[in-house]
Amino acid sequence: MNDVYGPIIRDGLWKNNPALVQLLGLCPLLAVSNTFINGLGLGLATTLTLVASNGIVSLLRKQIPDEARLPVFVMIIASIVTAIELSMNAWFHELYLILGIFIPLIVTNCAITGRAEAFAARNPVGPAIVDGLMMGIGFTAVLVLLGAMRELIGQGTILSEAHLMFGEGARNLSIVLFEDYRGFLMVLLPPGAFIGLGLIVALKNVIDTRQKAKQAKQVMTDTVPASA
Repeated sequence: MNDVYGPIIRDGLWKNNPALVQLLGLCPLLAVSNTFINGLGLGLATTLTLVASNGIVSLLRKQIPDEARLPVFVMIIASIVTAIELSMNAWFHELYLILGIFIPLIVTNCAITGRAEAFAARNPVGPAIVDGLMMGIGFTAVLVLLGAMRELIGQGTILSEAHLMFGEGARNLSIVLFEDYRGFLMVLLPPGAFIGLGLIVALKNVIDTRQKAKQAKQVMTDTVPASA
């Protein structure tokens, strides 16, 4: 099982992260991720869409003709997103109003269509669902990290408006890290999102480069005694 699901998990969370490597779905990622809660809300909606669409596409993959697969994929994704949008409007109305047009725009997220085409349409249901879940978690992690960074630097808080997602009892979860902080407006605007995402991508590249150098050094260390 590890041989099947291990690479899928690593790809979704790190090696092929849709936000950091594939660079897909950047429009909502950059537009909505100005707070932790906004990023988490959109990330969870996207993850649910990925899991459901991958599972359905995988189930129907043998019945969908090749010449009609993309329109069918879009219809499946649109149906799922519509159900999620209506549910958010009913149970998370204030958060739904904040996220606005970016909830229905999940339909156009290339990461979701791409996973349906590249993976779900070619694999059994189990791996397809795990792939959707891992890709969604990877995307959500970037949204939450970017949102937390922008919220912290932009307004000096963490988990502001947590009640929008977790209910009235979560109002006390909001943490003010800087008293009398005047804020940093640029960080909350689109330029701040581009800069923040660039820093996260750069950090990932640094970690990957150091990991590869460490592995290469380890290989050389292992082979030199054997040659000697």
